[in-house]
Amino acid sequence: MNIRKITSLTALVSFLVLLLNSVILYIVPPGRVAYWSDWHLWGLTKTDWGNQHLVIGVLFLISISMHIYYNWKPMVSYLKNKARQMKVFTGEFNAACMITLVFTIGAYFMIPPFSWVVDLSETIKNNGAVKYGEPPYGHAELSPLKGFAKRTGLNLSEMMQRLENTGIRFDNENQTLRDIAVLNGITPQAVYAAMKPVESGVADKTMPDKPPAGTGKRSIKDISKEYGLDLKVVIKGLAEKRIQATADLNLRAIAEQNKTDPHEIYDLIKQIAEKK
Repeated sequence: MNIRKITSLTALVSFLVLLLNSVILYIVPPGRVAYWSDWHLWGLTKTDWGNQHLVIGVLFLISISMHIYYNWKPMVSYLKNKARQMKVFTGEFNAACMITLVFTIGAYFMIPPFSWVVDLSETIKNNGAVKYGEPPYGHAELSPLKGFAKRTGLNLSEMMQRLENTGIRFDNENQTLRDIAVLNGITPQAVYAAMKPVESGVADKTMPDKPPAGTGKRSIKDISKEYGLDLKVVIKGLAEKRIQATADLNLRAIAEQNKTDPHEIYDLIKQIAEKK
């Protein structure tokens, strides 16, 4: 077999697989949501896709390095001028460096259209968070029942009783939600749903004192809709506090734009909500 051909074809195939993994990781929900809802695609979890991306990425780097080695003469010829003299900084090499530099600077300073790539990913991920549901706090599935009760303000004894009533098996209060979910073949989210108190009447629209996980990536429009706020009143209230904002901007972007903190923006919205 021809090693040179195998190297080139491995670089091609690994690139295609790496491209697929990149697309999946571009649209996958945030980790806190993916692990909470036990997100899968084609039988693989977010962690599985991440591991694939890392390992195939290493294979691609090895194969592309070998490809360069086997094609060193043609590569060197690209760095020669018309007189066939070696000249590193040819027009083509300078152009390649400039293109790479422009993309690097654009990504660092988040300049359009480079920022659009990141913004689109954030939008897709946020939609996934809405679809699959947010945990009470980041990586809540890793908390033992005892710690989860403390973090959420739920009664531990009542939580455990509800789990027993719904037939969900668990060993003790030190078992994590993820372990309980695996034991019962369900998601951590389903475990939480089983041990929550039954809601009565109208759902509580009060904004919590501390912003839930992922709030910084949510827009004012989404937050207003969730807590039953008048969007125009919220934006006007922020403007009165010298915070410029639009309905579709997320709290993190608004904070950066106004040189403040996303938690500060959340607190201001909460103050506006309490005045209604």
